[in-house]
Amino acid sequence: MASEFDIIRKYFTREAPTADLGVGDDCALLRPDPGMLLAVSTDMLTAGIHFFPDAEPGKLGHKALAVNLSDLAAMGAGPRWATLAIALPEADEKWIAAFAQGFFRLAGRWRTELVGGDTTRGPLAMSVTVMGEVPAGLALRRDAALAGDDIWLSGATGEAALALAHLKGRVKLEGAALEACLVRLHTPEPRVDLGVRLRGLARSAIDVSDGLLADLGHILEASRVGAELAWDKLPRAKALADCPDKALADDCLLAGGDDYELLFTASKSKRAQIEAMGRDLEIPLALIGVAVSGDPVVRLRDTRGKVVSSPRKGFDHFA
Repeated sequence: MASEFDIIRKYFTREAPTADLGVGDDCALLRPDPGMLLAVSTDMLTAGIHFFPDAEPGKLGHKALAVNLSDLAAMGAGPRWATLAIALPEADEKWIAAFAQGFFRLAGRWRTELVGGDTTRGPLAMSVTVMGEVPAGLALRRDAALAGDDIWLSGATGEAALALAHLKGRVKLEGAALEACLVRLHTPEPRVDLGVRLRGLARSAIDVSDGLLADLGHILEASRVGAELAWDKLPRAKALADCPDKALADDCLLAGGDDYELLFTASKSKRAQIEAMGRDLEIPLALIGVAVSGDPVVRLRDTRGKVVSSPRKGFDHFA
C-alpha cells in the first residue's frame, strides 16, 4: 500500500514555477507581484455534508478547487497558488489518481499552482486554500455597496439545488434537465474572468454558495443597506422553469446554494459597461434589483409590487 509520502510525491507534486519553493518542504515560499494584495480563502468539503460518499473522484477534485476559486472571483482576484489537505479512509490509488486529475485539470485552466498541503487517514474530507492577487484598492468587498446601486447576478441560481432534490428523491428530473442540473452540482464553473473584469466596475460582490437571499444578505449587513429585488427579473434556468413542483423550484431559486454565480452591486452609471462586458465574456448578466437605504433586509416584489415571501433563506451548516 502506498505511504502518505508516496501519495504526495506521485499524485500531488507538480512544478510550481512562480513559487520560490513549492511542494516538499515545511512551507511554501511565495512572492506576490509588486503592488498586489494577496487574497486568501479556505473551504472544506466533507463526505455526507457537502458531497455523497460515493461521489465521482474526478468531479470531486474539480469541485474542491472550484468552490475556492469562486471565492477569489468574488474579490476580483486572479488565482496564483493553492494548498490541499485531504483525509482518506484508505490509500485507494485509482480514486486518488482520478481526484488529482480533476483537480489539476481545473488548476491548469486558471494557472493555479499547488504548492503544499497534507494527507492523512480519516473520514473522507478535503480542505483547499487558494491564494490570488488583486491590485491594491481594487478588491471587491462585501462592505462597499451603496444605496442606489444596481444589483446584478451572473447566470442563474437553483439548478444545483434542484439536482440535489432529485438525488434525494424529492423531485424527478429527466433528460437534458437532469444533465444540466447535475453538471451545475458536481462541476461548478468559477466565474474567475468575470470577477477580474469587475475591478473598477462593481462596488461589492459575493459568490452565491449558500443561496441567493442568504448571500445577498451578507452584502447588505456588511454595507448597512437594504435591497429591493424584482421577482420577474430573477433569471430561471429551463429546468427550474419547467419543474412541476413550483414551490420546490422557487425554494431552489432563492435559497438552494451551490451555484457559485457572482452577485454584485454597481453604480447605475456602469450599466452599459457591465452589459457589454457580459456579452464579451458570453456570460448572462441580469439586473435583478437595487440597493436601498434602511435596514439590511431583502424585499422581493412581484410585478404588482407585492412582497413575495420565502420560508427559507439559505444553507446553514448548523441549522
